[in-house]
This record gives sequence, C-alpha cells and structure tokens, in this order.
Amino acid sequence: MPATTRERALQAAVELLGVEGVRALSHARVDDRAGLPPGSTSNWFRTRRALLGGVVDWIAERERADFDPAAMPTITGIDGLIEGLCAMAELQAGTFAVRTRARYALFLELADDPELGEPLRRQRCEFERWTGRIVMAVGVADPVPATRALMALADGLLLHRLTIDPDLDLRPPIERAVRALAGS
Repeated sequence: MPATTRERALQAAVELLGVEGVRALSHARVDDRAGLPPGSTSNWFRTRRALLGGVVDWIAERERADFDPAAMPTITGIDGLIEGLCAMAELQAGTFAVRTRARYALFLELADDPELGEPLRRQRCEFERWTGRIVMAVGVADPVPATRALMALADGLLLHRLTIDPDLDLRPPIERAVRALAGS
C-alpha cells in the first residue's frame, strides 16, 4: 500500500532532521524532499510546532513497531543481554541511524518543551522499563541503577558512533559494562 501524503511528509521530515539538523526543517523543504506539491505538508501540519509534534509522534510510533518487546526473542543470561544490547545498538546506529539522529536532535530541541517532547520521553521510559525487566531477569544486582547505566552507556556510544567514529566497535564497551554490572 503506498504511503499517504502525511506519511511521506513525516518520513521526509525525519530524513531532514537526521541528515541536516533541526534548522533544515521547514514545510517547503519537507514538501521538496518528499516530492510533494508545495503546501502539502502545511495542509497536515499548519505550524512548525505542529510539524515537530507530528515528527515526534511518528518516531515514537515507528520505534514501538520496530522494537516491540513481544516480537523480540527471549533473553536469558548475561551473554544474551550482551547480544541483545549490541544488536539494538547496531540497529540504531545502522539501519535506523537517520531516525536516531533525528530523535537526538529533537530531544535537544524540545528540552524546554515538555509537552511536545512527551512522546519521545515516554517511549524512552518504556524502553528503559523493558530493558530493566531483562536486566532483572538475568540476575543483575541492583537492576534499576544498572539499567540506567546501560541506557546511558548506549546513548553515549550511539552518539559517539553517529558523530565522531562511524567505525566504533560497540561490543567491547557494552560487554565490559554488562559483565561489570553483573559481577562476572
């Protein structure tokens, strides 16, 4: 089924954000990037704020679909946790790199706008809760601080890989952190 005009506009907006940054986001640039007639994006999103809100919702929806915990394999043991975190990080830095950059750009842009950034923060919290359940299930002591440390590490590694070192091997620091937190 072909994408609707709205979906094409949102995908193009995410691409603009992820490739060129927040300043590149305008209705006209989205129309151009999506190959839409002029004014199409503004028919769906009248203001820049509405466009930002649409993009935030779209990213959160896509991440929920792409990383649905019910569709993920069951993780057992420390090695499974390491593999799972590495796989997630590789996807975020590879297949979904543009979306990841766009998400980080929006987190920064909307830091002072709690209402508009809420879907992204809520999605982040859901992912942290899901990760926390896995951390607890594999027997890591103090799972809440351990989960927060792993999430912060993953964010830092992703940011570093997407901005500084595209060849960064994510596995060694993830493995070292998980084993240290697990006491193994």
